[in-house]
Amino acid sequence: MKGNVCKKIMIATDGSDNAKNAVSYGIEIAKGTGAEVYAVYVVSDEYGLVARRGISWAKEIEEKLVDRGERATAYVEEAGKKVEVQVGSVLLKGRPAEEIIDYAEKNDIDLIVMGTLGLTGIKRFLIGSVAENVVRHSKVSVLVVR
Repeated sequence: MKGNVCKKIMIATDGSDNAKNAVSYGIEIAKGTGAEVYAVYVVSDEYGLVARRGISWAKEIEEKLVDRGERATAYVEEAGKKVEVQVGSVLLKGRPAEEIIDYAEKNDIDLIVMGTLGLTGIKRFLIGSVAENVVRHSKVSVLVVR
């Protein structure tokens, strides 16, 4: 955050309950600072690895993910409307952590707000954590909400 002024906030969401906790924090910060808010959902392209079953099957998965993304970003928009905070929705496609970091850097985002699923042990090792990757590799400040 340049000079401690927060002008642009990205709320990265996957529609989960943890993401909804992050939405509350992000909207509150935006309300207090007058920042613009961008609700970002990444349609993961990693389903493509299992899409060898056929193109129609892959398209069906992608459509479901896009639908989930639209609902997740609409939730952020509604939360913003309640307190008169303007929210723009952004759907990206790719690897979630990489896309979040890339979008934040290219769009002069001052703060990334996101939730964590709180995975531990073997699940975290196998799945990896989007939040952890964003924190580790982002040049932009990140607030992770449990």
